[in-house]
Amino acid sequence: MGFITNLLKEQRHSQYIRKLLPWTIYALLPIALFRLYFHPIHLPDSNIHQIPQIIVSSLSPPRFSPSPVPQEEVNAINETPCDYTDGKWVPDKLGPLYNGSTCGTIKEAQNCISHGRSDLSYLYWRWKPHKCTLSRFDPNKFFHLMTNKHIAFIGDSMARNQLESLLCILSSVSTPQLVYRDGEDNKFRRWNFPSHNLTVSVYWSPFLVDGIEKSNTGPNHNKLFLHRVNEKWAVDLHDFHLVVFSIGHWYLHPAVYYEGDELVMGCHYCPGLNHTEIGFYDAMRKALRTTFQTVIDRSPANSNEIDIFLATFSPSHFEGEWDKAGACPKTKPYKENEKKLEGMDAEIRGIEMEEVEEAKSRAKQSGGLRIEALDVTKISMLRPDGHPGPYMNPSPFANGVGDRIQNDCVHWCLPGPVDTWNEILLQIINNWERQSTRSRGF
Repeated sequence: MGFITNLLKEQRHSQYIRKLLPWTIYALLPIALFRLYFHPIHLPDSNIHQIPQIIVSSLSPPRFSPSPVPQEEVNAINETPCDYTDGKWVPDKLGPLYNGSTCGTIKEAQNCISHGRSDLSYLYWRWKPHKCTLSRFDPNKFFHLMTNKHIAFIGDSMARNQLESLLCILSSVSTPQLVYRDGEDNKFRRWNFPSHNLTVSVYWSPFLVDGIEKSNTGPNHNKLFLHRVNEKWAVDLHDFHLVVFSIGHWYLHPAVYYEGDELVMGCHYCPGLNHTEIGFYDAMRKALRTTFQTVIDRSPANSNEIDIFLATFSPSHFEGEWDKAGACPKTKPYKENEKKLEGMDAEIRGIEMEEVEEAKSRAKQSGGLRIEALDVTKISMLRPDGHPGPYMNPSPFANGVGDRIQNDCVHWCLPGPVDTWNEILLQIINNWERQSTRSRGF
């Protein structure tokens, strides 16, 4: 009898174990997955090549889906700033997100592919920071961040160069509509992406402050009023959510500078005029200070939160005369230690960086205003291969190499290195959004 009793107890115990086992597995499975996620199993390198290629391909993310960038996430969580200027250009077999024939907004002089440039190696380089990750531009992410917003590029032709780069990248997933055009050479234009109600504008204002540009029929110098901004862009400030300013190259031209409507501060390269020669550095500094102060002063009345960027000076790469073949002949980027940032390029960038930092301290009292430098000077300096050169004109060597040929060693081919500026722009505003989300407790 005792034997039978013990046997029945063992059977009931066995049934209890069988019922308990599945629930135990269900309880342990999430713990195992959590452990595997943060401490993955590392296979020996020799096993990597044994994975079937079809499996490796299936793990690759779609072209425009957000790519996983663990280091970027770690930097954002720890609020570690990324020094995007500390890096180098590395080969990139993926190439650009668009080409010269699929985007209708590229200025002809920068459409190097359609103008017959046969050496396309300049398209296959990527900027790689040393201590953080710079993601490829994700148009869908940009649209997500900028839905129902207005972006304005304000300044000289480099602002237009960057604007057209952004439009072409975004056009790869959504078609913009040109809704406004004014001024010769398309100096004032506006587009709208109906899919996300995103507005993108460009304002020609090569000094940011008010001024009269030199002309073929008038004085051969610019006339700048450093105490007031150009209202052609400032009058629309209340509509903007994000502004990218860009100045530099036009300050190299002869100019007379005014600190008031009649008070002359001095001039830059003005022989024959009874003004003190002061160069252009101080004038540029005053123009930037006036610009930032105007934005800060008008910010409280602005109905939008507004972010301000200043794209720093983009150096030219003339190695010969502008009207001779081989003015910018290089076909590869400079290596990191092959070229130093010095002279005028370094001086202009230094002024811009100082004025951005000074404006940041003044803007702390202004709610909803962020000011940041889009520091692209070193990145651009290392890319002598990315300019149109003679291909600013169609088929420049169709009839052989002539004695005179116009070269552009200032602006950038599209697609080209300027696309990287927009990658950095997107990464910064994406980091801001993450930090803002965390601060709200989400």
